[in-house]
Amino acid sequence: MARPVKKKSSRRRRMGDRTLPLTKVNYILLLVGVGIIIIGYLFMLEGSVDGAMPIVIAPILLVIGYCVIIPVALLYRQRVEMKSKSDTTA
Repeated sequence: MARPVKKKSSRRRRMGDRTLPLTKVNYILLLVGVGIIIIGYLFMLEGSVDGAMPIVIAPILLVIGYCVIIPVALLYRQRVEMKSKSDTTA
């Protein structure tokens, strides 16, 4: 005979109890990344087709902005130093 299937209770997470995981450093890194991306697009606006700015420098800046700085800004977390037990008992 088949056993009845138990349904898992759904637990809803409360968002009101949590704070945003991004700190001031994360937002500064995001702004730097967006600034580098904007500079990359401005370099692409240069009118010359044979110039080094729109062909070489602009794509490098865009790749650095999108693939390096923005992910680092989202994933960066400061290390928290833990106090040893001898420091708290003194």
